Amino acid sequence: MKLFRITLLLNLFFFIGAQSFAQLQEDYSVEENYTKMEVDIPMRDGKKLHTTIYSPIDTSTEYPILMQRTPYSSRPYGEDQFRSKIGPNEYLMQQGNIIVYQDVRGRWMSEGQYDNMRAFIPNKTGEQFDEASDTYDTIEWLINNVENNNGRVGTWGISYPGFYATYSLLSDHPALKAASPQASIGDFFFDDFHHNGAYLLSYWRATALFGYQKDGPTDEAWYNLPELETQDQYQFFLDAGPLSNLDKYYGEDNIFWQQLKEHPNYDEFWQSRGIVQHMKNIKPAVMIVGGLFDAEDLYGPFNIYKSIEEHSDNYNSIVFGPWSHGDWARNEDRQAVGNVYFGDNISEDFQENYETVFFNHFLKGEADGNNGLAEAHMYDTGERKWDNYKAWPPKAVEKRPFYLGENENLTDNPSDSKEEFISDPKKPVSYNNEIKMVFTPREYMTGDQRFAARRPDVLVFETEVLEEDLKMAGPIEARLQVATTGTSSDWVVKVIDVYPPDAEDYEETPAHLKMSNYHMMVRSEVMRGRFRNGFENPEPFEPNKKTAVNINLQDINHTFKKGHKLQIQVQSTWFPLIDLNPQTYVPNIFEAEEEDFQKQTHTVYGDSAVIFSVLNE
Repeated sequence: MKLFRITLLLNLFFFIGAQSFAQLQEDYSVEENYTKMEVDIPMRDGKKLHTTIYSPIDTSTEYPILMQRTPYSSRPYGEDQFRSKIGPNEYLMQQGNIIVYQDVRGRWMSEGQYDNMRAFIPNKTGEQFDEASDTYDTIEWLINNVENNNGRVGTWGISYPGFYATYSLLSDHPALKAASPQASIGDFFFDDFHHNGAYLLSYWRATALFGYQKDGPTDEAWYNLPELETQDQYQFFLDAGPLSNLDKYYGEDNIFWQQLKEHPNYDEFWQSRGIVQHMKNIKPAVMIVGGLFDAEDLYGPFNIYKSIEEHSDNYNSIVFGPWSHGDWARNEDRQAVGNVYFGDNISEDFQENYETVFFNHFLKGEADGNNGLAEAHMYDTGERKWDNYKAWPPKAVEKRPFYLGENENLTDNPSDSKEEFISDPKKPVSYNNEIKMVFTPREYMTGDQRFAARRPDVLVFETEVLEEDLKMAGPIEARLQVATTGTSSDWVVKVIDVYPPDAEDYEETPAHLKMSNYHMMVRSEVMRGRFRNGFENPEPFEPNKKTAVNINLQDINHTFKKGHKLQIQVQSTWFPLIDLNPQTYVPNIFEAEEEDFQKQTHTVYGDSAVIFSVLNE
């Protein structure tokens, strides 16, 4: 059982976005090329943060500092214990940089109290602190105490460490010259634990990781993940019933579970923890990185980039590849997400020709922005090739609506038709139709959606077979006109690329599946209907009244190829990715009772549209 726990912890550590270990050249050793020092750096309020410093043994030149701040441990602890890989990638490691890892406040070997996505405090005074001041104080100490540094600092990280890399941009330390937030959380009401206010039930077990405080510095985990004694996640949560029944797994000592329950709306608690709205007057160079099939963090990377672009005049760039969460830090000969193959050595190409070039230019080179990199380096996940754009979204796009028309056709014009389906909380639509227990799903982002298309509670609208390529580049807006016999409902919109009947299988295609007529999910999103008019103040539906529900889906860069079809699926449950909506309005779904969960009939009208950004090349 102990080994089982350790395995779960390691899996969780990996999925959240801690630095993955790329395949190294066998003849390179960190221990033979770097010295290691561990220090506890004092912050302005007197708390000390545990920091690990790897410095090149060759002291004939000065090096920049590359720093990652993490809640997932700067292990291994001990100055004679070395990581097998350090830094953002193999190239930056072997070329020589001072690599720093730090346990953030309240985590592992660092002092203080942990605050999940600690709120930013503008105009701090005295001993007031946040993650920006902790970053500033750390950089100041490093610049003045680490030998052979050249006075330039860069930050990076994936997922939660990416959030801290984003936060570093608010430190205003003059030595911080470059930052690469990768799969960064932007706002917990739209990333990770919620999507548009809908609670991501798939993240429930991760609450153990974030919710418990420790007594003091420790190199041992102080939390335990709940043991559920099943591998059938769908059945477990269906049997559990209302969210309140999960209280038996997390008590009042799990602070984050209490916060989730006490703040079901986008109130000041969540608003203050968002980082996107603070991306103003940013000075360091920035390279945002994300995966177009990242199940955890799509909102953050796109919106952090767009906010910086709108409110700052710095070097600001963005890279999105055909990756799931953190794939760009893993070197795979064949890049695939789930069942779908996209190309060879895509992550290695990014590491060598983008990530390394970016950091070297701003930390070792001219730092004038003339590094030959594109403003937006975006992979076309239908054409299977990289595109370079001067802006994101590209300028040469036009908005084109596809209406959810009669007989479940996608049409160019609205109609007075309507389609109905019955949504039953006792038989919710699965997100992947598989039996598994995962902390958060990944493969479903390109998963075959035929199983959903064949359910009576999923509406399917599609074009005829395309006679020419159709390229989408940018955001997607679903503008639904709907009704429900109840007073509450969720709305899920999925964008599907339907392969032709003669599509060939990939090496990754499992034995039970064929790519013939494969329904590849390209993008999807949920809107908790109560938030249709604002996330701060939820509203019930008026039964049987036609009502507008708008959903912003995250950007895509995808060509629907000639011979394929564009399909839109609309449904109301997506289980257990998101929790069940009782479909009876209650003030707080975390407090809903069994009798609140009722079967209802939902209607989608023919003047509903999904609006794409179509690229005119």
